[in-house]
This record gives sequence, C-alpha cells and structure tokens, in this order.
Amino acid sequence: MAKQRTQVQMSEVEVDAFIAEQRSSTVATIGKDGGVHLVAMWYAWLDGHVYLETKAKSQKVVNLRRDPRMSFLVEAGHTYDQLRGVSLEGTGVVLDDEQLVWDVCVDVFERYNAPFTEEMRPFVEVMARNRVVVRLDAERVRSWDHRKLGLPEMPIGGSTSASVLPPA
Repeated sequence: MAKQRTQVQMSEVEVDAFIAEQRSSTVATIGKDGGVHLVAMWYAWLDGHVYLETKAKSQKVVNLRRDPRMSFLVEAGHTYDQLRGVSLEGTGVVLDDEQLVWDVCVDVFERYNAPFTEEMRPFVEVMARNRVVVRLDAERVRSWDHRKLGLPEMPIGGSTSASVLPPA
C-alpha cells in the first residue's frame, strides 16, 4: 500500500496548483466536548497558506481559541480513476488585523465572484464587517491524485450519478 501512496502523492507544485484551483473546502476544528466540528468553507490561498474569513464569534473561531488544531480538505473527482485531494493538518491562528481581513475578503470575493473594483467595495465592506481571519499553519500535508495510476477511464455510475451527470 505504501508504494501506491507514494505513486499518487502530489508534488509541492501540484499541491499548490490544486488548492489554488478548487472552490470549496471542508474545515475541521475540535469542539468543547472533543467532537469534530466540520464546516464547508470558501477560502483564500495566499503565500502557501489557507486563509478563512469568518465571523469573529463563529463556532470554528470559538473552537480554535480553545484548541488550535485544525484540518482542511479539498477534493475533486467523481470516479476512482479521477480522485484527487489535499488534506492539511496544523494550527489555526485567529487574526483580527483589519488590513489582513480586508485582503483576505478581497481575495475570497475575487475567487468566487468577480474582480474587485471600487464599485464592489460596499459588498466587500459588508463581507469584512465583524470578521476575523483564520490562517492555517500546516504541519502535515497529505495528497493524492489517482490519475497518476494510469487506470482506464471509469464511467460515472451508482445511485448518486444523476447528481453529477448532465441531464439527458
């Protein structure tokens, strides 16, 4: 199994490109009772770090202030031969620097909406209000790209295929 794991592992350049091109992530923090708190999040990818803009009183921020452990996952692919993903594990650092909050909000706005213009400033200002930034300082990176296995193309099938196939 270790041989296959190294065969599908992404290089640092591939990890960087993959995180940069994905849209949604799953973020995990640890709740007060020790349970995992999972949320779907949009994110910024700046200078090799994941940044999240979030409400200052959000559950993930409350959790990180108590226990800074955090995980982040992005993935793609609908069939085994196309599965790709990156998981980062490390420390979530809560930052309330106004300029950083603004920069991350602008980046997230541009990633998911459109290029920032002065006309868009009021939307980003609302987005940045009462927000903090969480920076993930990754201590462990796990990655996989099953396309490297050279498997034959697999059709999308199963009971969930209708949710990913275009209407006939």
